[in-house]
Amino acid sequence: MSGKNICIFGYGNHGKFIARGLREDGFNVTIIESDKNFYKEAKADAFEQIFLIDVTNDDELQKIELQNFEQFVCVMDDEHLNVFLTLSLRSLCKESYILAVSDSLNVTKKLKMSGADKVIDMYEVSANKIYNILDRPIATKLLEGFVVNSNGITFKEMTIPENSFLDGLQIADVDFSSYGILLVGMIDEEMGHSFVFVTAGIDHKLDHGDTIVCIGSKEKLDAFSEEIKKRESKI
Repeated sequence: MSGKNICIFGYGNHGKFIARGLREDGFNVTIIESDKNFYKEAKADAFEQIFLIDVTNDDELQKIELQNFEQFVCVMDDEHLNVFLTLSLRSLCKESYILAVSDSLNVTKKLKMSGADKVIDMYEVSANKIYNILDRPIATKLLEGFVVNSNGITFKEMTIPENSFLDGLQIADVDFSSYGILLVGMIDEEMGHSFVFVTAGIDHKLDHGDTIVCIGSKEKLDAFSEEIKKRESKI
């Protein structure tokens, strides 16, 4: 059994880029999918070891010969499925290393309780990237270009204009995900132009003149940038 053998569950939004990157680094990647479209996409990307199974079925999981893998990456697009899968893998492979990806703090806690050895919280990763960009803008320009070229995800700073529908709202009252983006943090004018991460757990009020920092596709970010210029409330 080689440490270079990695089993990735999910070839969706995050999984495809992780799988491609690991293959480029010389790992032997096996893809497990339950979605036919993602399965076909993995085949089109020339992955040789691909299985289309019901990941909620332990009998089907065991047919993959899980003992051949020392490391599992749970990155299904359905986060609740990731939790279920992590529980199953920990039960079937007590000594294997399980890494999972989460898009919310609530799911991160569940994944850790389910037995994941490492959980990558996309909010925290994004926040760290933004901090580095704000703190070392020249040095991280190359990193920014790499991220954009690798997965189509980038960041955008947007200043809230006067009379914007965001003006005066609490962060918790805005469903950024409905616009296809994630809020990472903000530069709050009332707090002395300091950068505040949304992961800090403090709900801040948005005011005109504040700068919000979001991540997402360029298309979604540009659309939201235009949206916040509108005066009427959209919440």
